[in-house]
Amino acid sequence: MELFDSTKQVLPTLFTNPSSLMYSGTDFLLKPVFLRGFSGSLHLVLLLVLFVSWVCKKLRVGVCHSEESKERFKNRKVLWHKLTLFCCLGVSVFNLVLCLLSYFYWYRNRWSDENLVTLLDLVLRTLGWGAICVYLQTQFFNSSEQKFPFLLRIWWGFYLFITCYCLVIDIVLYKKHESLPIQYLVSDIVSVVTGLFFCYVGFSGKIEGEDTLLLREPLLNGEGESIKSKGADSVTPFTNAGPFSLLTFSWMGSLIAFGNKKTLDLEDVPQLDSGDSVVGTFPILQNKLEANGGVGSGLTTLKLTTAILFSVWKEILLTAFLALIYTLASYVGPYLIDTFVQYLNGKREFDNEGYVLVSIFFVAKLVECLCQRHWFFRLQQVGIRIRAVLVAMVYNKGLTLSCQAKQGHTSGEIINFMTVDAERVGDFSWYMHDPWMVIVQVALALLILYKNLGLASIATLLATIIVMLANFPLGRLQEKFQDKLMKSKDKRMKSTSEILRNMRILKLQGWEMKFLSKIIELRESETGWLKKFVYTSAITSFVFWGAPTFVSVVTFGACMLLGIPLESGKILSALATFRILQEPIYNLPDTISMIIQTKVSLDRIASFLRLDDLQPDVVERQPRGSSDTAVEVVDGNFSWDNASSNPTLKDINLKVSHGMRVAVCGTVGSGKSSLLSCILGEVPKISGTLKLCGTKAYVAQSPWIQSGKIEDNILFGKEMDRERYDSVLEACSLKKDLEILSFGDQTVIGERGINLSGGQKQRIQIARALYQDADIYLFDDPFSAVDAHTGSHLFKDEFMVLIVEVLLGLLRSKTVIYVTHQVEFLPAADLILVMKDGKITQAGKYGDILNSGTDFMELVGAHKEALSTLDSIEGGPGSEQIGISKENGESITNGVVENEENKVSEYGKSDEVTAHKGQLVQEEEREKGRVGFSVYWKYITTAYGGALVPFILLAQIIFQILQIGSNYWMAWATPVSKDTKPPVGSSTLILVYVALSIGSSFCILVRSMLLVTAGYKTATLLFNKMHSCIFRAPMSFFDATPSGRILNRASTDQSDVDLNIPYQVGAFAFSMIQLLGIIVVMSQVAWQVFLVFIPVIAMCLWYQQYYIPSARELSRLVGVCKAPVIQHFAETISGSTTIRSFDQESRFQDTNMKLMDGYSRPKFHVAGAMEWLCFRLDMLSTITFAFSLIFLISIPEGVIDPAIAGLAVTYGLNLNMLQAWVIWNLCNLENKIISVERILQYTSIPSEPPLVIEENRPDPSWPSHGEVDIRDLQVRYAPQMPLVLQGLTCTFAGGMKTGIVGRTGSGKSTLIQTLFRIVEPAAGQITIDGINISAIGLHDLRSRLSIIPQDPTMFEGTVRSNLDPLEEYTDEKIWEALDKCQLGDEVRKKEGKLDSKVTENGENWSMGQRQLVCLGRVLLKKSKVLVLDEATASVDTATDNLIQQTLRQHFTDCTVITIAHRITSVLDSDMVLLLSQGLIEEYDSPTKLLEDKSSSFAQLVAEYSARSNSSFE
Repeated sequence: MELFDSTKQVLPTLFTNPSSLMYSGTDFLLKPVFLRGFSGSLHLVLLLVLFVSWVCKKLRVGVCHSEESKERFKNRKVLWHKLTLFCCLGVSVFNLVLCLLSYFYWYRNRWSDENLVTLLDLVLRTLGWGAICVYLQTQFFNSSEQKFPFLLRIWWGFYLFITCYCLVIDIVLYKKHESLPIQYLVSDIVSVVTGLFFCYVGFSGKIEGEDTLLLREPLLNGEGESIKSKGADSVTPFTNAGPFSLLTFSWMGSLIAFGNKKTLDLEDVPQLDSGDSVVGTFPILQNKLEANGGVGSGLTTLKLTTAILFSVWKEILLTAFLALIYTLASYVGPYLIDTFVQYLNGKREFDNEGYVLVSIFFVAKLVECLCQRHWFFRLQQVGIRIRAVLVAMVYNKGLTLSCQAKQGHTSGEIINFMTVDAERVGDFSWYMHDPWMVIVQVALALLILYKNLGLASIATLLATIIVMLANFPLGRLQEKFQDKLMKSKDKRMKSTSEILRNMRILKLQGWEMKFLSKIIELRESETGWLKKFVYTSAITSFVFWGAPTFVSVVTFGACMLLGIPLESGKILSALATFRILQEPIYNLPDTISMIIQTKVSLDRIASFLRLDDLQPDVVERQPRGSSDTAVEVVDGNFSWDNASSNPTLKDINLKVSHGMRVAVCGTVGSGKSSLLSCILGEVPKISGTLKLCGTKAYVAQSPWIQSGKIEDNILFGKEMDRERYDSVLEACSLKKDLEILSFGDQTVIGERGINLSGGQKQRIQIARALYQDADIYLFDDPFSAVDAHTGSHLFKDEFMVLIVEVLLGLLRSKTVIYVTHQVEFLPAADLILVMKDGKITQAGKYGDILNSGTDFMELVGAHKEALSTLDSIEGGPGSEQIGISKENGESITNGVVENEENKVSEYGKSDEVTAHKGQLVQEEEREKGRVGFSVYWKYITTAYGGALVPFILLAQIIFQILQIGSNYWMAWATPVSKDTKPPVGSSTLILVYVALSIGSSFCILVRSMLLVTAGYKTATLLFNKMHSCIFRAPMSFFDATPSGRILNRASTDQSDVDLNIPYQVGAFAFSMIQLLGIIVVMSQVAWQVFLVFIPVIAMCLWYQQYYIPSARELSRLVGVCKAPVIQHFAETISGSTTIRSFDQESRFQDTNMKLMDGYSRPKFHVAGAMEWLCFRLDMLSTITFAFSLIFLISIPEGVIDPAIAGLAVTYGLNLNMLQAWVIWNLCNLENKIISVERILQYTSIPSEPPLVIEENRPDPSWPSHGEVDIRDLQVRYAPQMPLVLQGLTCTFAGGMKTGIVGRTGSGKSTLIQTLFRIVEPAAGQITIDGINISAIGLHDLRSRLSIIPQDPTMFEGTVRSNLDPLEEYTDEKIWEALDKCQLGDEVRKKEGKLDSKVTENGENWSMGQRQLVCLGRVLLKKSKVLVLDEATASVDTATDNLIQQTLRQHFTDCTVITIAHRITSVLDSDMVLLLSQGLIEEYDSPTKLLEDKSSSFAQLVAEYSARSNSSFE
């Protein structure tokens, strides 16, 4: 009211008596009141002119300027645009601040005419410059004008003239010693400086050169390729940022601005600085370790830790210094509150004490904010470096690990070292300084309390110690539960990854739901620990929030007992101190548990790094060309297991000269593959010598293919030599396969070569070896998975005709050692080694050893027996016939690509499919833009339909009210100073306080319990839903989705949902409620705070909205970039032998470092973006706090209760932390909720048809006859793909044996997949015994059919669980089946018999034995329909005959459908079906087909027979 009264008095005087402005002569020109009035009038005129120009603009029909010229000019004036705009805004804000300060100053010290005129001048200035900002932003910069408007430039000139004049007057008056308000001088100096700048911009006409601005163009228009390269090629601006930019995190500004214009991709994110990149940091750590002797077995956890700390010591010292300054600054507020309350109460120590106090509060807050932001950012930087370096160390170790050491760790465990342990050590950087900071914080708190409350501070110390001790058992419990939780999670993840690897087998056998229940069971034991963990953490949270209350009750109680007088200032200082103490009290157990967890992780990593490497001295390498001998072994004894008394390979003596071809043969388990491994240096040497001269290339028995392009797999790190490349493709019969693939050799192969057939994988593997142009080639039975025609083609081109100069002499002068089960490939060898029980029993040429020993005779005899069925054409085919078959062979080999080659992820959108033309593995889908509200809503309402949410919020609101109430009570009910009488007695004071405190603590307990209950329930429901959807997904989903993506959701994302997201959602809601509480308290004292508060909150929200798009995409990129690191690591572990054999370790290490940097890049920028935002929010809230303090010291004495004002300050001290905390929680929640979004993605996968259709269940005895009738069957892999089977019609009679032959890609496997409904027919139908298989449930179908799959699969567990996972059979039945498949004796030898262990993937069984286990499963099931899918590919001829015999014996009355590689295995079939390009070429009995010499089948057999016979002649 005072302001209005004074206005009423002053304005009439001004207008009725104008002479009051006029002084004698021109003296009035020197009077400040005239200057202020004149300046105000000018600004009023400016406002009117701007308003009129705006109205004219609106009324005038605008002439459309050419967009092009506008765009071009826009680019040219960017720099001045921004600077001018900021400068105008700065002047406006400066005048607003000055206006508010003056208002409060004069509000206390009465008004005068001059004051009022000055105030009006400041208001008009604020509005005038604000209007210029709006004009520049909306009108001028959208036009195509070349210069700033004429009127504006005139105004700037005028403005400079006036301000210079005012400054001169100020100086004159100062010289005359006249009293001059300080704000005049400050205002005029600032005005002159800005006036000079405006005149320079307006009149110099200097516009930034176009060439320099073109560099910025991509950033402005958000178009073009230049953007793409921008991020990925440039180094982060952090590297070259100036001091101011570093201080304010402005270097992040460009990326955040860019993220606002377009969705960020990885290529937009700049590269890391060399100091943060693993390429730069890894050598430093390596050198430190070597200097400390921490290499190999000498590595201890201590050496590893010191090396890590020394590699980042500068950052650690810097952050320690920042943390110390932050701690000191944070205690300035509580220390000064008492002084501040006394000041408000009228106790002044010196003039302007209020302003000094406000300045100290403000500077302390500023320092606190700066230190905290940089401390956090630098620590995250340290964490990123440490994590990357540890991953690189673990990866490099994984490449050099000896086979025996590797057996002790499954690949899942090794991956955990990388994903869990390295991550945890990286996260520890957050907690690094906490242990010593706790001591500093508690000591400072006690000093402040001792100053205020004297001896009662001892009670505080005791109470603090009690709370900390109460936290210890809770911390220990939590740690124990977390440890158990991690172990049970490891078990579940191991099982999940094995199941995903073998999902095809599970689907074929109809076992997937049984294995799902196994996962659910493992999850139940995990959730048992999870439940304990979250409820313990709820209690811990209760202790955290209850701690300040408990400590304050004890302290104030002690004051009463000791008779220490309580004054409101001291109490408020104590309350503020308790609130700061809350952090160290709470964090200590957390820190201790983190230290323990980190130590465990470091121990685990160190013990892994200590494991044995491969013996470096197994192989003596000799320089190329230094010896005639390529491979020489003298008295070699080698053993996989050093502890075993029985070596794997005994008394090996072998000498292979350059250019020799050596064949290795023997029965299953005789040590053939071990012999090759020992030449590669993989098997530890017990005694003897092994010399190798030249480079080597190796082809493994089970193909190892990297995910990536086919071309990259073949080149394998070598430069492209087109001529050689083409000849290799030709030699490996890959040309035709590549023609069929829509991308040729650019086709991206799925994980483990999922979208290639077995034969194609092997041929790519062989091509990889041939392209290397090595001296020594080692082939471990690679022809097993290649069909008869291709096998012979390969064999001829690579071995038989090597003598002739074919394919540019591809392997002519090379040394070749090959293991083979196919006896017909033996005669071509210069030397044959026959192995038995790890010894070479015979060695020599084919003819020499044929008659000299029994072992070789057995093998050849078995093969001859198989060939006897070929008698009908044994008349010795003439050369002419072979010629024909060669010609026609070409037509046979011209197949359609098999199986899933061209399959597209059916989940891609159809327009994407046409764009990608159907690469099988698409890039991982990541949602873009905002996380939809529906995700939050689904998450909140998953558990109990969201019924708990209102109760949780209610508990928090009541807690907030009670807590503010208790502090309000203490402030109001205690006297401000000693001489004031307290309003209530001391016992009442304490009792009411205790009652309010207990009430608030109880609310916290209720809130914590309800929150974890809801979170736990939600996590469980989401887990079950996602897993049941994944297990019910069709096989095409697994083919198109690398298992890493699914595992990432089942581990990382599920972990977030289990442990983080409930707290994150809660924290956001609770911090919001707390912020509202503070606003209410502060506005109680001075409603004027809202004048600043509302714009500040608006700015905060604007910043948050501006920041979120970039931060969200960066967080998603972190998730997407993690999977390739894991996948590459997993691939490396499984293919380490191949990688080592090609000497490619360093290339793979570099790739890993690149991928790791790709993961660190978004992670680093996420940290930078977070601090960029927090710094700005902190600044804004610090300004708000400073304003509210200025309000408080400006209010005349007695208007407000000093104690309540002090309470407002106490809460205000927390304001910046809370305001930032709300926004931080909101952003963090947006980042974390992405995990829920990713899990929800997988809860909506289209599912397979139903497992059981109740109304259409077949009879229990179905199929009784086993007749399979196929009618016009058409199959395609996806709606937009071509047909793979193009209308097959045929009948497999019940009880008959049918062989299916055809080149790779002719549709053999597709037919089998359709029979099992892995793929649904596009048209036509298959009936078995009259029942249409598409009309019954999948499980009813699959459980009645049997299959021996192409890749023999065993699961981790026991022999029993491998044969009978569904637990349907008795032990007798199982033994019977084992005996039938010749494994009974083998299993009886083992200690555990049926319960003997099977390791991951059945690694402790040979390929042949695994195949026999698959046979055992079939024998147990005894189905009427049996399918053999290339089942004899990985066994020798003798074992093959054994399998055939067993099948003949036990499946006489069954329908047996065989897809065979060896012609012999189909010759004794009743019928042969020859497929070509998805059509039936021939279907008849083998005898009839052989009679017709022109039939394709007869030609295939003739070729095979000719080859075999030439072998034996």
